[in-house]
Amino acid sequence: MNRPSQNPRSREEIATAAAQWVLRRDRGLTAAEQDEFSQWLAADPRHGEALAEHRWGWDELDRLTGLQTSLGAVPDPDLFAPPARVRVSRRSWVEGMFALGAAAALVFVWLNYRTEKTAPITAADFALAAPCERRTLGDGSIVALNRGAVVEIAETAFERRVILVRGEASFTVAKDPTRPFIVSVGGVEVRAVGTAFNVRRDTADVEVIVTEGTVQVSPPAGSAAAAPFIKASQRVVVPIEKTVVGTPSSVTTLAQDALEARLAWYPQLLDFTDAPLADIVAAFNRRNPVRIVVADAALAKMRLSATFRSDNVDGFVRLMEANFAIKAEWRDSREIALRRGR
Repeated sequence: MNRPSQNPRSREEIATAAAQWVLRRDRGLTAAEQDEFSQWLAADPRHGEALAEHRWGWDELDRLTGLQTSLGAVPDPDLFAPPARVRVSRRSWVEGMFALGAAAALVFVWLNYRTEKTAPITAADFALAAPCERRTLGDGSIVALNRGAVVEIAETAFERRVILVRGEASFTVAKDPTRPFIVSVGGVEVRAVGTAFNVRRDTADVEVIVTEGTVQVSPPAGSAAAAPFIKASQRVVVPIEKTVVGTPSSVTTLAQDALEARLAWYPQLLDFTDAPLADIVAAFNRRNPVRIVVADAALAKMRLSATFRSDNVDGFVRLMEANFAIKAEWRDSREIALRRGR
């Protein structure tokens, strides 16, 4: 096995080194390797972030070990020639990820996905089918970025600050009463100590939804609006522009189904047991901007028992192509059709 580089410079080199360290730690480190690992971790703050991201993906890959697929009564059974049971080892998944050739259901790097398309597809369209990004900050806080979101990290000895430049992000904050966690977006500040919340920046306003704990939302400087404390299951919308004197921000409490629907984009594992492909596709469609269409009635009835990451549309589609002779085609920039392979 290649030894991780001690001083990687590029993001790609850091990611490769982090992945190698995850593999080596999984089989156990010698005393010398432990010292080497500690030195690598301390050499650059980006190393810990990359390691946490790969460790998270590695743990989720465990869920795919022994992936089982079961085919029910479907017309034309020869269509699904692959074995009824598909076993996926962790090593083969990681090697496939590095080779950029495996059907990665959890970890994905987009190259040229399809060459046969019925409409022009841009790089931005590809990003809509790729997984959401997840970052672990130096203090252990987690930032999940919805597709297209951009953040900047600005930490000091006195505070932890994240600037949401555009898009939507969810924050799970590590407790540290001495260093408040602040999300700045369009002049609005969301302040927390240890909690979980979602922030979305639109053209004219900022939406904050709290899922755990309490945060304080301060309007832009000079605004006469209140700076309310928002609790779990509550939502507040704050105009980016200074509001009219005496006009407070609107705070509402969301019902559980409304809360889940609003935060459906957040990555999670979807577990299916003997479920029709049509139901699995519907679950993906509720959580992603790219819509999957089952263009074949026989395919819709195919039954699977498997676990997928909710935001990885491409990984799911590639797995279907690799194991079930299914062909995926882009119909337009936001729709993928699944049909019988030829």
